[in-house]
Amino acid sequence: MVLGLGLSGPQVVEGWYGQPFAKPLARTREYVGIVRRVLAREAPVESPGPHHPLPYRGEGSVGLGKPLRPIVHPLRADLPIWIGSEGPRNVALTAEIADGWLPIYYSPRVAGMYGAWLDEGFARPGARRTRETFEIAPNCQVVVTDDVDAALDALRPMVAFYVGGMGAREMNFHKDVFARMGYEREVEEIQDLFFAGERDRAIAAVPREMVADISLVGPPARIRDDLARWEEAGVTHLVVGARDLAQMRTVAEVVLGA
Repeated sequence: MVLGLGLSGPQVVEGWYGQPFAKPLARTREYVGIVRRVLAREAPVESPGPHHPLPYRGEGSVGLGKPLRPIVHPLRADLPIWIGSEGPRNVALTAEIADGWLPIYYSPRVAGMYGAWLDEGFARPGARRTRETFEIAPNCQVVVTDDVDAALDALRPMVAFYVGGMGAREMNFHKDVFARMGYEREVEEIQDLFFAGERDRAIAAVPREMVADISLVGPPARIRDDLARWEEAGVTHLVVGARDLAQMRTVAEVVLGA
């Protein structure tokens, strides 16, 4: 079992969680430290803040809070923490303080870029892991089919939504991910069309190559060959979804070569 953590963008953090988005790296570092102390149960948990002070003594406090420890005894006090992160500084922080990385989108084609970000974190004093003991588990759509183009077309709407609509025009981390893959012009067009209310044109503007970069799509032999490239790029796990049990079994048979 692992514990997955991730920080959303400012639209969600400030618009839904009701918290400030400023200093997200410092907030993540502080939060992960608190979670580790909670799991360890070595002492009542305290944190000086400034982002997540425990006990809380700020505005509105009645002054009765005290350090507590959970009454639940985890089977593993060292439960691995994997962080979902996208930008260079966030990925470097993930390599420094976490046990694994959960990229929402990953392309083996630019593994060298990811490796540089990760190595920065591994090199920091006190880093928890090395490259050899660190896990990389990207989301990946796996579609077993002989009609590759049709399958890629079916995946276009979700990519268009994340690039064009999941975030503000001024700050969209998902869009930035694809721009760093080399699709700067394409993501600008997708976002412009999405904000103009032309969703169908935004979907059509998503290149099949862009979808293929982050997916495993094709007949079994092709998927196995492409999977080897993902492994060579440092991927240790794939986070794979399926519509039903039959589809999951098909994917398992192809991946495992059964």
